[in-house]
Order: sequence, then C-alpha cells, then structure tokens
Amino acid sequence: MNPLDETILSAAAEASTQAPVSMTREDASKKPTVLVVDDEPSILSALRRLLAMASYRVLTAESGAAALEALGANEVDLIISDMRMPGMSGADLLSKAQAIYPQTMRILLTGYSEIESVVRAVNEGGIYRYLSKPWDEHDLLLTLKQALEQQRLRKEAARLLALTQQQNEQLASFNTALEAKVKARTEEIRQTVMFLEDAQKDLRRNFMTMVQVGASMIELRCGALGGESHRVGELAKQLGLALGLDGLDVQDLYFAGLLHGIGKLSLPDELLHKSIDRMTSSESHLYHQHPLRAQMLLTPVAQLNNVAHIIRHQYERFNGRGTPDGLAGGNIPLGSRILALARDFEGLQSGVIVRERMLPGQAAELIKLQANLRYDPQVVESFLVLLEDPSKLRGAVPYVQIAGSQLRAGMHLADDLRTSRGVLLMTKGSVVSDYQVAIVRRYEAQEEAPFTIMIQAQEETSAAAES
Repeated sequence: MNPLDETILSAAAEASTQAPVSMTREDASKKPTVLVVDDEPSILSALRRLLAMASYRVLTAESGAAALEALGANEVDLIISDMRMPGMSGADLLSKAQAIYPQTMRILLTGYSEIESVVRAVNEGGIYRYLSKPWDEHDLLLTLKQALEQQRLRKEAARLLALTQQQNEQLASFNTALEAKVKARTEEIRQTVMFLEDAQKDLRRNFMTMVQVGASMIELRCGALGGESHRVGELAKQLGLALGLDGLDVQDLYFAGLLHGIGKLSLPDELLHKSIDRMTSSESHLYHQHPLRAQMLLTPVAQLNNVAHIIRHQYERFNGRGTPDGLAGGNIPLGSRILALARDFEGLQSGVIVRERMLPGQAAELIKLQANLRYDPQVVESFLVLLEDPSKLRGAVPYVQIAGSQLRAGMHLADDLRTSRGVLLMTKGSVVSDYQVAIVRRYEAQEEAPFTIMIQAQEETSAAAES
C-alpha cells in the first residue's frame, strides 16, 4: 500500500470513531417528542419500541381526548394518530391539534382505504402525510425524519423572519438617524462647495482681469490704440467658435489675442513706433523675435503654456515661408493660424503693418488675397462669413452707450471700460459698485475726452430715468 492510501484510510478511521460521539451528544441534548395515538395497545407498544430505538422521546394516548391532554402538558413535535378511533376520529383530533398547536407536525395512520376520510383528514387536519396499516418501518421512520426536518426548517424560517424584522426595525431607526446626519453633513458640504465655487470664480475672474491689465500695459508701452489687444482676442475667439473650438481652447485663443504683443516690451522705442513695411531687414528680423520672447516670459505661468505656444507660431505662414520654424499648412497650430489673421486685420487698420491705415473692408480684401499664402483658407472663409454680422465681433450681449454721469452702482458693463488713452479701468461683465462709479467720474474729469461706457441694454431705461 502506498503512503497516500495509508493517509486516506487513517483519516477515514479517525472520522468513523469520532462520529458516534458527536451524534450521541446531539441526540442527548435534543430528542424530538412524538405523540402516538391509537386505541389498540398492541399498536401503541409496537410504535413505542420502534421510535425509541430510533432515539425519539415517545408519548402515547389511547383516545383523542387523552391526546389533547398530553398535548397540553408536553411540547410535542409530531403526532402519529390512527384514523379510526371511538369517540373522536383521527381526522377530528388532528384538526383540533392544528388549530391549537399549528407548529406540531401531523401524520395519519389508516387501516382502510376510504378515500373520502383521508381527503377530509388532509383538508381539515392539515396532515403532513398519511400511512397505511400495516406500515413499513423504514417508510415510517423516513416519513418522521422528513416531517421533523420540515418542521425544523419552518421554525428556522420563522426565527429568521423575526430576526429580520427586528433587524429591519433597528436598521430603519439607524437609517433615520443616519439620514439626519447625512442631510446635515450634505448641507455643510453644499455650503463649502458653494464657497469654493465662488472662490474659484473669483480666482478665474481675477486671473482674466490681470491678463487684461497686462494687455493694457503692453498697449501703453507700444503706443497701440486703446483696446487693440482686446479686439484681436475677441475676433480670435469668435473665429475659434466658428471653427468648432470651445471651452479652454477658445479661452486660450482670447488670452493669446490679449498677450500676442507682450514680447514687444523688449523692443526699442523707435522700432515700436515704426510700421513693419518701413523696417529694414535687420529691424524686421529683430521685430519678429518678439513671439519667442513672449513664450519665454509666459513659461513660468503653467495656465498659459498653450497660450505661449499659440503666440510663438503667430508669424508662421500657411505656405511655409514664415518664422520661427517655417511650419506650413496643418502643421501650424490652429490657434496660431487664427491669431495671425485676427492680429493682421487689426494691424492693417491701426497702421502697425503699413503706414497708411486701411478701412475694415480694405483690410478684409487684402486678407482674402493672402489666403493659401499667409493665411489658412478655411480660417479666411470663416472670417469673411463673420464680417457679414459685425455684432458678433463685439459679442452677443445687447448694449447701450451712456455718459459717465449716468453710470450707477449695480449696472453690468457690456464691454471693457477704458480711458481715452486705452487704459483698462473695468472689464466686460463687471458689476459696477459705488466706489467704481466715483473712480470713473474722477478719472473722466482728468481726461481730455469723455469715456465710452457700454452697459447692458436692459439697464438703459433706469439709467435714462435717473439722468
């Protein structure tokens, strides 16, 4: 015999010696009680011996009345009753037992084959099963075992149901308390989120304002027309939207328009006031280095990395003959292709590119002629469509122009508020405060010309009424 077989046999032998001990302890702690009811002493004796040998606790009764007394005095798990007894039949006994002790299992013994009596016993007595006399001992014991197992399962199901109901009540109480805590905590979180959202909006608004202030500083240094960078940024943004961009891409385009000339801060004064068509070759080369300086200046600000990339390539040409990298066609970032057109449309009108300033129609016609050379033809096409609706270049918000004396706290600006020299005082969308009203009027009194103040159109009536 190999070692594996020896191990298996040893384990089996150990299990066989331990099993009887376990069964004996279990039987001793809980023996099912069976009540046997029959008017014949010999049958009672035979069933008592059989069931005692099967480790059941056995009670006997020779009549239905005696059986009901035994049920009242003892906890009985199962009744075996003869069908045909004087005074009270087995069917009547089991029917009464069902009403008084519904948990007790019931089995009927019948010595004759009258089907109607058996049916009545099943219906009225709720018996588990009926057995015929003479009975088969194996069948009888198996029936008892199955009946008691069903009883055990019913009791266990009832216990689990009661336990479940109790736990459900506890859970409901816990949930009620938890819901109150969650509601309170949710309200705290909601308040915190609202605070953080407001703080984030303030940060974004302040960041936007700082970029616009930076654009104003660039214009003051370079002698550009007031609001030129804003107009470039606004046109670039509208072109981006027309070409399917959205979200951060459009915001980056607007920022690139505002800051596209930040690298010019490093150029000498004489170069800043000379149009590109009058520059010498060396001056032009120096001038066109300003996008690279802009990229270096913006590198420390992570939020502007993409903006810096757009600005770097703003002088690339669609035919590949631009600077600094000689990119062509689709290799040029789309933002840079858009910025180039928006920048030149403004530059042709302001005298930055050529000495003689052009009207908007003339500038547009020149840009159209440069499609496929300097500019992306798809961008040019969107630009020409956009020009057909000039209101889009200012934005979709209806506006009305008012004088400084009509400005009131609570008004919403429909456009940036600048001095006559182009210095940014308030940004588009700002809600005017009493302090800002006083500041605007003070600055306006120091300027040579009144400010151009645009407010949202729905505020026109109230402004006119108060003037």
